[in-house]
Amino acid sequence: MGLKDAVIVGYDAISPLGNDLESQWQQALAGKSGIGPLTRFPVSDDFPVRIAGQVPSIDDADYPFLSARHQAAWSSPVFKYSMLTVARALARSRIEIPDLASRVAVTYSSAIGGLDAVLAADRRLQSENKLPHPYANPNSCINMIGGKIAIQTGARGPITSTISACATGLTSMIVGAMFLAQDRADVVICGAVDFALVEPIVAGFYTMNGVYSPKEGRENDPPESASRPFSANRRGFVLAEGAGAVILATREFAETHGLPYSAELAGWGMTSDAHHFVAPCFDTVRQCMADAISDAGLKPRDIDVVNAHAASTRTGDKVEYDALRAVFHDDLPPVCANKSLIGHAMGASSAIESIFALQGMQESIIPPTINYTPDPEIEIDCVTEGKRPLQQEFVLKNSFGFGGCNSCAVFKRVG
Repeated sequence: MGLKDAVIVGYDAISPLGNDLESQWQQALAGKSGIGPLTRFPVSDDFPVRIAGQVPSIDDADYPFLSARHQAAWSSPVFKYSMLTVARALARSRIEIPDLASRVAVTYSSAIGGLDAVLAADRRLQSENKLPHPYANPNSCINMIGGKIAIQTGARGPITSTISACATGLTSMIVGAMFLAQDRADVVICGAVDFALVEPIVAGFYTMNGVYSPKEGRENDPPESASRPFSANRRGFVLAEGAGAVILATREFAETHGLPYSAELAGWGMTSDAHHFVAPCFDTVRQCMADAISDAGLKPRDIDVVNAHAASTRTGDKVEYDALRAVFHDDLPPVCANKSLIGHAMGASSAIESIFALQGMQESIIPPTINYTPDPEIEIDCVTEGKRPLQQEFVLKNSFGFGGCNSCAVFKRVG
């Protein structure tokens, strides 16, 4: 136990289950799905994707960045949703940044960023021959999310964008822990946001055979049944949106300033598949999990729960399962798959799922994995009967992204 260990002093999330963290958590425990009809843009009869995980509006909240003027300039939703999660996470942490600005880092990032703003500017240019809004390019810069958060909070320490596809949120925390361990910061604002429900991005995932496509004759199945991690009838991920913020601090800083904390980031692993642009690699996925467990000073048998990446793809879920078996052998603990409830929010997914894992540790409970039909090739306990009471000291969180970006972390319950 070192003074520079990364402890978690605050967090907040917005997901398809809602805006308020406690209500989202209760929905998750009840096995409620946040998946519904896709309404972010007009969907023509021949558009191939019909469902998504959409978050509710936050425009009735009282924050400066939700003013009409601010939103007119910063039109991409990645800004207001990320900034709201940070504001609420900091409020929970009780940290006053102006007093320690130079020692506060920002690693909050995104996988997709504000591409919607550039697409809107291009359409305006083509259809109306009008030049882009002056804020169009800044909206599209992924690093601007962290930049806006730094402006919002006054944080003046190290800042970087940890873009690693669907692993972005967890990578943000790992890089934040590095800053703390190297004594480059006392506090880090971590997390990720993604709003990828834009026509060409959604359609592009369809042509990649990644996003959910119903079986012929099952087009009218309810949307909430579509996300099926580890299930025999899984048919691709359900595209979603959301944001999650996690505030890390050194143990020394938290204890010196009387900040309560109940968990720490005890170990981590990162690997590159160096294999294929989307297909995962068994060897490096397994190594990433093993490295995280070893870095925490643990053996696989010490892990109480795995919070899986489990995107609901045929290949991805099988590789993750095979790697889990290679690490845990016959002692594989319960495996929780939150994407069954909230879909796949790209880089934000691992941030939101980490927050759900932390909630479960605090309350000694695991939310269920819904829509599960046993796959004979995947012998797994993924908590299908409903929420399960379970004391958890160590949770392994897995996250894997396009380009072979793998990040795994072990969270430890404290106190």
